[in-house]
Amino acid sequence: MQVISINVGELRTIPRRGHQVKTGIFKQPIEGTIAVQAHGLDGDAQGDLILHGGTEKAIYVYPKEHYKYWGKKFPELNLSWGIFGENLTIEGASEDTVYIGDQWQIGSAKFEIVEPREPCYKLGVSVGNKKIVKQFSESGRSGWYLRVIQEGKIKPSDTISVLNKSIHTVTVTDLNNFFSHTLKDMATLQRALQIETLSQKWRDSITQYLQRSKT
Repeated sequence: MQVISINVGELRTIPRRGHQVKTGIFKQPIEGTIAVQAHGLDGDAQGDLILHGGTEKAIYVYPKEHYKYWGKKFPELNLSWGIFGENLTIEGASEDTVYIGDQWQIGSAKFEIVEPREPCYKLGVSVGNKKIVKQFSESGRSGWYLRVIQEGKIKPSDTISVLNKSIHTVTVTDLNNFFSHTLKDMATLQRALQIETLSQKWRDSITQYLQRSKT
């Protein structure tokens, strides 16, 4: 696995239902080495720290391989690295090959996979087509968030090394399928609850689903 592009963005203001809202979804590739801090990449901003950013969602990762798919779906769009709001465009991994709780090393920094991305309307603003938001969710090509477990420095072209593979074998795809109501395997959901890195939001949703299933 390898980092193809590192992307950061400053806050911008966009209109939303008669109001002005701030967003950091507009990312641009950078060159050279960049510092990784507990809350994300140096110089990167998030407009809504409830839905994006913070220690639970410090770094957003998106596979390079998905760009070809979206290019065919929306050939009129200029899909440059970072267009989906990702901090790291990577090569060699996908939602069905990585587990929640996997630990990676990139450069001198270390990370842990936390959860899939759930897109909002800002994705449509970023790419210039609001129709992509629903298709993004339905496609399963969500990308995923990383927590920083050791600050350090990274650069484009860095190799991604797996430090620890989660023993619970719950993929990002599994959680995407739960989100889309297509996952019915209770054993997978029970394993998900054993993952320490699983965010409280996902933990609560899975717990509530399992409780309802018993009634």
